[in-house]
Amino acid sequence: MQLYTASSNAPEKPDLWSIRGKTYDLTERGMIMGIINTTPDSFSDGGLYESSEAAIHQAIELENEGASIIDFGGESTRPGAENVSVKEELNRILPVVEKFVEIRSPKTLISIDTSKAEVAEAGLAVGADIINDVTGFSDARMREVAAGSECGIIIMHMAGNPRTMQISPNYSNATAEVITFLNEQIALCESEDISRERVIVDPGIGFGKSLDHNLELIRSIPQITELKRPVMIGASRKKFIGEILENDDLNEREWPTVALTSYCREQGATLFRVHSVKQNLDAMLMTEAIIN
Repeated sequence: MQLYTASSNAPEKPDLWSIRGKTYDLTERGMIMGIINTTPDSFSDGGLYESSEAAIHQAIELENEGASIIDFGGESTRPGAENVSVKEELNRILPVVEKFVEIRSPKTLISIDTSKAEVAEAGLAVGADIINDVTGFSDARMREVAAGSECGIIIMHMAGNPRTMQISPNYSNATAEVITFLNEQIALCESEDISRERVIVDPGIGFGKSLDHNLELIRSIPQITELKRPVMIGASRKKFIGEILENDDLNEREWPTVALTSYCREQGATLFRVHSVKQNLDAMLMTEAIIN
């Protein structure tokens, strides 16, 4: 594998993100993305927001707490999760997205958490703004769908698939391999007329990584930012936090998640996908006040 080397020709302001023709500057003020899983089996909130009413209520709550983006997902990607059909995934999220588009604040963006091009296409058609693909555009049509709109794009690194990703994950150099993968995906997007300014990268904490891999990648955020794209971190309530704390209680992972948000913001990450918006937003704002 040819590993990525940062280019000296990269843009001077890498933390600009283009979404539907509007540019968001994340240089001094990052974003918080609130999570809504309309699934029965997600690791943290599975079953809580299966009904459209519950999902909409939670989306409004997260928006009121200060989320810049609400991320709707209809298929669990927890370790060991089974795939669902396109039809089932659409049934879970499309009615919720359609309703939230009608009532959201004009400032709030909507993200579709999916690896299926057909689901992303349907979500964009009813008003979603962002494709958040945890498989790094493994669906051959996903770039075609993205190219046909001006949506924002989040590309994540995952080793394997949700069913197998946590079975003995192995890297010769986790940071270099993740950065190389993300750089290749940016290049593929550009080759299909998707500007790099529309792309955010995510190293995929907890997706095909051991505890040591996760910590290595968190420490390596400065290297990941050398891709000259905004970096998203999605570590909220992840299993590796429980491993460190020697505690399986999900409720005990909230403040460690806040600590991660603060540290990762200081290291250069600018977007944080979390379950609890207010605590993480406060931590991000406090960190920004110090570093800026």
